[in-house]
Amino acid sequence: METIQKMFEHLNWANQRILETLQSIEVENQEVCRLFSHILFAEKVWITRLQGLDSSLLPIWSDANIEVCAELVKQNEESLTTFFTHLANIDLDKFITYTNSKGKELMSSIRDILTHIALHGHYHRGQINARLRADGIEPVNIDFISFVR
Repeated sequence: METIQKMFEHLNWANQRILETLQSIEVENQEVCRLFSHILFAEKVWITRLQGLDSSLLPIWSDANIEVCAELVKQNEESLTTFFTHLANIDLDKFITYTNSKGKELMSSIRDILTHIALHGHYHRGQINARLRADGIEPVNIDFISFVR
C-alpha cells in the first residue's frame, strides 16, 4: 500500500508540474493540451470505476483547454485522496467489475487498476515533454527520483 500511495503522490506532483508549465507558456499547444487532458480524463474514468459508478459518459480524449485541465487536476487529486483514506491493504486484491469504453464488461483488481493509472500517466507525460522540447521549451523534470529527493 505504501508504494502505491507514493506512486500517487508522485502522480499528483507530476500533474501539477506539467500544469504549471503549460499555464506559463504564452501560446497554448493544442496537441500538448490534448495529451494532458487525456491523462486527466482517463484518471477520472478510472476513479469513477473504482467508486463503482458508471463511466460510460465520460470522455477519454477531449480537446479541453488548460482551464479544464486545471480543474481536473484538482478534482482527481481530491477524489484519489478520499479513495485512499477509505482503502485498506486487504482491499487491493479485490476485483471490481466495470464496462470499458467499447462497452465490454471486464474485471480487474484494485491493485492492477491503481498501478495502471499511475503508469499510464507516465507514458503520456513523456510524450508531452517530447513535444515541449520539439517546440523549444525545456521539458518538465517529473522523474520519480526528483520527486522523492
